[in-house]
Amino acid sequence: MQEGNYPEPDPAAPIRVVPKRTYTDIPCGGGAPGKISRDLNVNPAREDESSREEPRLKRRRVRTEWTPRREEASDMAAGCCGVKKQKVSQDSHHNNGYRLSLYPINGVERRLVVSTEMCCFCFDVLYCHLHSFEQPKVPRFTNDPYPLFVTWKTGRTRRLRGCMGTFTAMNLHGGLREYTLTSALKDSRFAPISRDEMPRLHCSVSLLTNFEDAKDFQDWEIGIHGIRIEFVNEKGSKRTATYLPEVAREQGWDRIQTIDSLLRKGGYKGLITNDVRRSIRLTRYRSEKMTVGYAEYIAHRNNNNYQYKHLANGCTSKVL
Repeated sequence: MQEGNYPEPDPAAPIRVVPKRTYTDIPCGGGAPGKISRDLNVNPAREDESSREEPRLKRRRVRTEWTPRREEASDMAAGCCGVKKQKVSQDSHHNNGYRLSLYPINGVERRLVVSTEMCCFCFDVLYCHLHSFEQPKVPRFTNDPYPLFVTWKTGRTRRLRGCMGTFTAMNLHGGLREYTLTSALKDSRFAPISRDEMPRLHCSVSLLTNFEDAKDFQDWEIGIHGIRIEFVNEKGSKRTATYLPEVAREQGWDRIQTIDSLLRKGGYKGLITNDVRRSIRLTRYRSEKMTVGYAEYIAHRNNNNYQYKHLANGCTSKVL
């Protein structure tokens, strides 16, 4: 497949939601519930979240994950990306595969969990799936549970090729494995990613943290917070949608433009007034994000052959 043969996504177009069997699937956009293919049957073991050690930072209490109310859990739709171009971020630096945040919480800069190795693992999973090889072995990075998104973009202009994730905390080994394939193959706005596209791909892993209820629809910062809105559409149905923190900044939107776009993405077709905006329930959150291109993935894999013994020219053995 040559670059540019698939259609550009319409950021305002509603899309089909793909609910999971056990966890909460959040595709990149709003729409009506649908079904997920049973061939991606990854069900990672749960860890006891109470055993996780909380970072010793002085800040007000926030939620570590977003949990839907019972009546909302079965009717969820959200948007995360839908952008045409991803700008290369200059607001972070790297250290041994980890990124140090330049958006400290209450003045405290802390080491983030997201790493280059997570993106490379996503590339491994997709490569092995597309070539019908056995899936990669368990990676070395942490298996702590986090809400997460996996995003695929392609070409020099970083056009969106797939983006899906979940607000329910999932163990990273299983969560990244599952959403790598779901975002690459099951985003209803695009055809599934093919083998020929691999060399042009960029993979981003976003781990969501620090969930807070906002005071109103403008109580968030562009470029710092991701937002998730809950609203009632013109037909009286409850809908939801989300944008990751980078979307508004990349699009050059202000807060109102972002909210209006998110309402459209969530399927709202009526006239958007200030009363509609004020009726929104908004949750803001932060994101730890890492992006790796295919060339960087190959270099990383070649420099860490001890870690990728299951990979020769991809993986070692075919699945019969």
